[in-house]
Amino acid sequence: MSHPIIEFRQVEYQISSISPQPILSGISLEIHRGETIALLGRSGSGKTTLLKLINGLRRVSSGAVLVEERDIRHWDIIRLRRGIGYVIQETGLFPHLTVRENVCLIPELEKWPAERISSRYAEVLQSVGLSPALYSQRFPRELSGGQRQRVGVARALAADPEILLMDEPFGALDPVTRAELQREFLTLRQNLAKTVVFVTHDVREALLLGTRIILLDSGHIIAEGTAQEFVKLDHPVAREFLAAAELSTGALP
Repeated sequence: MSHPIIEFRQVEYQISSISPQPILSGISLEIHRGETIALLGRSGSGKTTLLKLINGLRRVSSGAVLVEERDIRHWDIIRLRRGIGYVIQETGLFPHLTVRENVCLIPELEKWPAERISSRYAEVLQSVGLSPALYSQRFPRELSGGQRQRVGVARALAADPEILLMDEPFGALDPVTRAELQREFLTLRQNLAKTVVFVTHDVREALLLGTRIILLDSGHIIAEGTAQEFVKLDHPVAREFLAAAELSTGALP
């Protein structure tokens, strides 16, 4: 098997001034190119902290996180972050920038040629189901929640990163829009072949979108597996998630 594109080696993360207990402990995990990893767990289980360790928004207390076989402590942190797409729940769009300006921000910082930027803008807007011309001069406040989330995904994809991080990207949306975007994400995943790590507390979403599910509890990885494996796990926390989603053991949504 090829080397993992992301690797956690006995990682611990602790904020000693806030809590004597580590937020993450004993995290060892390999993520391979093209996987879609769902980080599943209750609030406070360490999901978002784990995600932020990948792009250096948090730094390990001990152990190591490697991206492309290089410890992130040895990366130029700006170069690392510009090479990783990042989508958060409320998209994080700059309110004073238009849709086009938001989407093209990283390519412009990377000094791409103007023609290449324009071509890429059109490509990623179309990939998320939005008209490049129609939305170009609109501001985030002029968009619906689903449209803002689509623009957030387009911005994360604009520089064509190998890795895409998503922190509960559909969590703030109404159920109908959320289901639409989940279906669109499945199509994007198949077409783009990116390595994706996303945080969710929704087991149905994890089972639908993840090629592998990592279950966290109190800062530890307590179980992992494909969707088919996860629904058969004989683990009390996994069973609690399945029961909360009204899924019987062994059943997929």
